[in-house]
Amino acid sequence: MKSIWSSLYLGLATPALFLAATTALPAQSAGATDIGSRRELFVDSGLVERLSGKAEWRLHRPVPQEMAIVHDAPWEGSGSGYHSIFKDGDLYRMYYKSWQIDVMHEAGKTKVNAAHPLFCAYAESDDGIQWRKPNLGLHEFNGSKANNIVMIGGVIGKVDADAGHPAVFKDENPHTAPDARYKAILRSNKPRGLLAFKSPDGLRWTPMADAPVITDGAFDSQNLAFWDGARGQYRAYWRYFTQGTPGSPYVGVRAIRTATSKDFLHWENQADLSYVDSPPEHLYTNQVKPYYRAPHLLIGFPTRYLERGHEGQTSTAKGADRIREWSPSLRALPELPAREQRAAASERYGAAITEGLLMASRDGVSFKRWNESFLPPGIERPGTWHYGHQYIGWHVVETKSALEGAPNELSLYAGESYWTDNSSALRRYTLRLDGFVSARAPMSGGELLTKPVRFKGNRLALNFSTSAAGSIQVEIQDVNGKPIPGFTLQDCPPVFGDTIERVVTWNQDKNLAAISGQPVRLRFVLKDADVYAYQFMP
Repeated sequence: MKSIWSSLYLGLATPALFLAATTALPAQSAGATDIGSRRELFVDSGLVERLSGKAEWRLHRPVPQEMAIVHDAPWEGSGSGYHSIFKDGDLYRMYYKSWQIDVMHEAGKTKVNAAHPLFCAYAESDDGIQWRKPNLGLHEFNGSKANNIVMIGGVIGKVDADAGHPAVFKDENPHTAPDARYKAILRSNKPRGLLAFKSPDGLRWTPMADAPVITDGAFDSQNLAFWDGARGQYRAYWRYFTQGTPGSPYVGVRAIRTATSKDFLHWENQADLSYVDSPPEHLYTNQVKPYYRAPHLLIGFPTRYLERGHEGQTSTAKGADRIREWSPSLRALPELPAREQRAAASERYGAAITEGLLMASRDGVSFKRWNESFLPPGIERPGTWHYGHQYIGWHVVETKSALEGAPNELSLYAGESYWTDNSSALRRYTLRLDGFVSARAPMSGGELLTKPVRFKGNRLALNFSTSAAGSIQVEIQDVNGKPIPGFTLQDCPPVFGDTIERVVTWNQDKNLAAISGQPVRLRFVLKDADVYAYQFMP
């Protein structure tokens, strides 16, 4: 059977709306996916058989909140970015590129100049909302160690490290050594490649090997690696050009490559990422990591890169004339003089625009990538709609809601004001827990039917939202689509509300223990409702 996702995905320009499709249910489906008691999100079609009625997929966009941090210290600046954010016990940690870039005019030429070397700096927070830059006293800048710098590039031991492209994480591998509890991937200056670094405390860093551990790639981005606990291995993702890759449909495109490792030093199983129903597009960062509430799912926030200066136009102009012939829409975007100044050094510095996407995978190689923007540039204002805008930090963290009594929510962070004066900034965005994508139906109704699954547990809980008049009902069927007695639609009182976790009930207080371990299908009947995730529980 053709994938339902292939049938649904039409590449619509409107944000996150997909037409429902109906297909005949096969008489018998071979096998069932063992989901145990793990949480399942609707970020891909892996467990979905079909949508029917007016049900559709809906991509949900993060909500902008306050500015989390401004990179305005003398050792920071307009080129700061590539943030790594994670929760470590009661502390939230943030690592980022610390850099100032200026556009200079010298000897009749325009060029981009680095005001100071690339550093890796550190910030921390008690709540993921208010951030501070601690005075660490580790590295000297302009004659003083009163700063938050944790890594300075250059020759460290036998490696030549670029501290400005960091990806830092806490290693949850139960067998990792105490002096390597924190790990990082840094770009190597010479020879080109990726370096493995370790730290006992997240502040003091040393190389793990005398040479790059990955050498096949472009690497001019935030390249990363992490411990994948669900699969018992390390996994890396890095920037790659597909130019010259035999058989690749994405020739000449900024792409993403992955590999796995047992020890963080020796990498194998290299593969270029593939996508379901997505066109070739330039992707800079990838931001892939296991989603902490469903670690079998790898969720990424790649940066889409587009050059929009001459779309729909034919021009042979060069230099300043080419910049003057930019499209009216590009010229109408914020900060045109600064955009033109950057373009004088390289046109793409002024003509390129970036935004955040969403993608998800169950195997780490094949991804469902949503073609609609997950984090678009938003309303036009200073510091937005330019190259470097909306690079999403690596990765989401859980934070308290600003609404008293509301459940926790997800916080993610994205860059603004790149290239702007002497500072750049990082804005916080929020999303409900598991709230990336939902199955949605209007009041006129729609349905979702899962593929056969085998669960473990006594209860079924939903993360969902309805209107006051809306509802969700769940029917449990056998693999052939026959309702199981006691768990039919008529046995399920309508579920309504808006909550992260609500247990579905059936009449006569039916317990799921009797069918736990059996292959079943779930039929969701929706009316003015969104369902984001489900989980069988003890």
